[in-house]
Formats: sequence, structure tokens, C-alpha cells
Amino acid sequence: MAEAYSPSSCIEDLAVELEAYAARSAAARDRLTVRRDLRYGPADCERLDFFPASEPDAPLQVFVHGGYWQELGKEDASFAAPDFVGRGAAFAAVGYGLAPAHSLDEIVAMVRRAVRWLFVNAASLGVNPQRIHLSGSSAGAHLAIMALLDPDGGTAGRIAGAALLSGVYDLEPIRLTYVNDALGLDPAGSYRNSPLHHLRPGLPPLVIARGGNETREFGRQHEDFAGVARRLGAPVVSIVEPRRHHFDLPYDLGRPESRLGAAVLAQMGLPARPLPRWRSALTPAGS
Repeated sequence: MAEAYSPSSCIEDLAVELEAYAARSAAARDRLTVRRDLRYGPADCERLDFFPASEPDAPLQVFVHGGYWQELGKEDASFAAPDFVGRGAAFAAVGYGLAPAHSLDEIVAMVRRAVRWLFVNAASLGVNPQRIHLSGSSAGAHLAIMALLDPDGGTAGRIAGAALLSGVYDLEPIRLTYVNDALGLDPAGSYRNSPLHHLRPGLPPLVIARGGNETREFGRQHEDFAGVARRLGAPVVSIVEPRRHHFDLPYDLGRPESRLGAAVLAQMGLPARPLPRWRSALTPAGS
């Protein structure tokens, strides 16, 4: 079971992948206007980086990073900003506290607060509150859908759409792996924080994607979640990118030449036009 939930078992060098997130995100911040470390909650870790659109009343893509709830940060999650800002959208990279310093209940609450904050402050940020979209990769996909399902924040039914990449939607198997050493989930906690068990009718359009080079369990989680969402009437685009793995799939989030990017841009109503020439400097050939 442990290897089935070890995405790094499918790649050669995890450190290289994580360094690429940081480098590409730093390059995006260097190239774009960004409002860094906006506070959305009381804890010091409750901050986000916001990349404004060039025009007011813009759509917003809110990205939640992965790292199995215990690694990475918003500083590693800005790499897709140029793809969206270059097409007229705003972009936000959400930071949150990590396990084991914070419980999963606390982490979920933080991301929900971030989304609520973005709705409350949409006008001052130049964002159209009817065009706020969520996305996340791995643990970030879990947190994005948990934010979408927020029963108490006033955002339920207001999220325009979501893109969920390589997500974990049933946490009971996670509870039985090494990942739970940091999370400390019991059966009640895993159920409470498993979005698969809390889906309901009225979901917005969903893009659910994974890489072709992922473990069987990530494939099963993908299929189970997509199946339940469809049965509840959600418009679902299910994508398997055969040449991608768990860690490089997020680079396609806003790229129209990929099936994932085309689906996300269509969901947001954004054009698939070419980006400014400088964007090529952020994307090494073949990646």
C-alpha cells in the first residue's frame, strides 16, 4: 500500500521536480506584477500571492499546491500564473500551514478561509466573483475540492469550476500509509476529510486529470471520484495525459496545446491565443 501512494516511485529524481517548481515560480514572480503575502486568516502561514489581471472584472484561477499536506508552499506554486495572466485572468497561489504542526482539519479550514477571503475581496482585487475557479495538484486537489464543498463559508454554489489534478479523494487508504505519520488521522478524521463521501448535487463543471505515469491507486482514486461526480450530475471532463506524471502534469494547467489546459481555459471562458514572446523563457523546450 505504501508504494501505491508514493508518486515519486514513478519518477527518477523527486528533488529535480521540486526544484523546477521553485525555479519556474520565481521566474513567474520576476516577470509579472504580484502582490505577495496577502493575509487571509489569523495565522502567520495564512497568506497568498496574487497576480492581478490587466483589466478589471477578470476571472480568477486559484491554485492550491500539493506536497502531501506537509511539504512545499505558495512560493512553489506560481509557475502557471503567466499562462492565465497572459490570457486576461488573475491568478492566486494559496499558502497554508503544514502537517504535523497543523492538523488536516486545520489545513482544510485555512484553504476554505483563503477562498472566502478572495470572494469577499474580489472587487478590490479586480476579480469577477462569478468567475472564480479553483485548482490544485495532489493534496492541493483534495484541498481545492474540500474548499468547494465548504458548508459554512457562503461559497458553496458560487465556485464557477474546478480543475483537480492527481488528487486523493478518499483518505482512508492514506491513513494506512506512511503519509499518516504526519497527519495522525483516525477513521473519523479520514472520513470527515474525504471529499468522495461528501459530494452532493449542484457541483460546478469539473476537470479531473491525472498523468499516465502514476501509480494504480492514483488511477483508481481518479476514476472513483469522476464516477461519483458524474452520477450526481456534475459536468465532468476526465483526462489522462499519457506523457505526464504526478509532478509535471500541473505545468499543463493553462497550456492550450494540452488537453488539460484546453479544458481549463474553456471552463474559464479564456482565449487560447499565443502568449507574449517572453513566456517561452519560463518553459524549457520539451517540458
